[in-house]
Amino acid sequence: MYAPYFGLSQEPFSIAPDPRYLYMSERHREALAHLLYGVGGGGGFVLLTGEIGTGKTTVCRCFLEQIPPATDVAYIFNPKLTALELLQSVCEEFHIAVPRQEGATAKDWLDPLNAYLLQAHAAGRNSVLVIDEAQNLSADVLEQLRLLTNLETNERKLLQIILIGQPELRGLLARPELEQLAQRVIARYHLDALTREETVRYVRHRLEVAGLSRALPFERRALALVHRLTGGVPRRINLLCDRALLGAYARSEAAVTPAIVRQAAREVFGAPEHARPGAWPRPAFVLGLGIAAGAALVVLARLLGEGPAPAAGVATPRPARPASAAVAAVPAAPAASAATSAASAPASVAAAPAAGAGVIPTAAAPAAPASAAPPTLLRDERAAWRELAKAWNAEAGDGDPCKLLPRQGLHCYTRSTPLPLIRQLDRPGIVTLDRESGTPSYALLTALTDKTATLSAGGTAQTVTLAALASRWNGEWATLWKAPVGYDPREADTTLPAAQRWAAAQLPVDTAGGKAAAPLRQRIRSFQLEQGLPVDGTLGPLTFMQLNRQARVDEPRLAP
Repeated sequence: MYAPYFGLSQEPFSIAPDPRYLYMSERHREALAHLLYGVGGGGGFVLLTGEIGTGKTTVCRCFLEQIPPATDVAYIFNPKLTALELLQSVCEEFHIAVPRQEGATAKDWLDPLNAYLLQAHAAGRNSVLVIDEAQNLSADVLEQLRLLTNLETNERKLLQIILIGQPELRGLLARPELEQLAQRVIARYHLDALTREETVRYVRHRLEVAGLSRALPFERRALALVHRLTGGVPRRINLLCDRALLGAYARSEAAVTPAIVRQAAREVFGAPEHARPGAWPRPAFVLGLGIAAGAALVVLARLLGEGPAPAAGVATPRPARPASAAVAAVPAAPAASAATSAASAPASVAAAPAAGAGVIPTAAAPAAPASAAPPTLLRDERAAWRELAKAWNAEAGDGDPCKLLPRQGLHCYTRSTPLPLIRQLDRPGIVTLDRESGTPSYALLTALTDKTATLSAGGTAQTVTLAALASRWNGEWATLWKAPVGYDPREADTTLPAAQRWAAAQLPVDTAGGKAAAPLRQRIRSFQLEQGLPVDGTLGPLTFMQLNRQARVDEPRLAP
């Protein structure tokens, strides 16, 4: 939303581990060098640890992009497995065909794995197993990993294992019962947080990758404050800088100031200690904006609706930004007005309980007069699901919609979902507003542009700025999706041959040069990577949503 305002081609502070944004500090270069050394290190373990958010997974993704061609990699991102499940996962990652049988033992998986590793070694290929979040491994699983390094020839180990995890992993390997494993660690590195100077270079690097071609949109004192509030942890820097840029954009500031950073920190990392418990959080960044060409426009609104004039003492809007970037202005309405409007709403629905929504009347729907009733928000989550079901020409009934709709081939999906992914999925969904207040309300997100969102509920619709939406929405989003014939959400996708066959028919097949089609799991991973989805190689709801879109399945879409 703020990217064009600062001359950026995209938002630079996503917390996704995108290797393009990897800032190679000296310690990150050393961490990457340790991983690359491990590929040809002759077997054993390589250990990479670091505090939460220091960039371990991003370094790992960069490592996977630079891995030598003659290397086969098995990547496990969910290590909460039993020893037998671990062996099964390793074989699946290496695409080793193991017949399914009742009462399978470790030997039933170890023998095919050993044969595969010997064959790869004879062909001059290295085999590497990467385990992320390895601090969650149990002692039994770690012992099984140690036994895997016993697979060897006279010259070298057949399997190189890279463990990536939080600092607790070092303590775990220091246990007496794991001493044999600890002695097989051939390289270890701990990734520390960034220094103050590195934090400045890190922020500049991410902005430049995102297309910055002008002065850095952070004041020098603001960057020093960013380092102090985040401790130099990249993920925390991303969260704080993203919200701070949004705040500067909403205030029409040319650069982020220390005051904006402090406000952003309160919103991202928690309310200040002196905040009154139970009080409605005041929108930090939905402040007064104007329109250009010398005209001053003051739009006074409650959340998602027009309201009365502000009481004495309410701030007036700041001067406008240029006309090409103008957005309707919305100062915060008095708490009393919000409370009055909520009290006057019908029992089944209620007006939004807080101010600062940033309402933008569209040409098709001009601003209502001051006496117009505020728009409806739903207090009952099931009512929101019933409204969403209507868009799918489905009946949700009076019970739990998510238990009734599967009978009509529809399934519920609820997750914290960023706006870019919602755009990618391109389907209406339910947004939960003011969750932190204890009395949340619900609306359907039915349209989305790069600056606005349209929310619908109870037969009404309002278009709001994305900054206004962010001030009341914590990312909680829910939607429906159509499942293929044979899909059963209670079972793993590996037991659903009908659903797999349907998915396989939608996935692209690369048979150039006479090559056989890649295994389904690999094709799913490639599709997920191409679509910007979490890459796990399994047929989950997000993957089915995008496959439905590619197959032109009849599903509702966001309005243009």
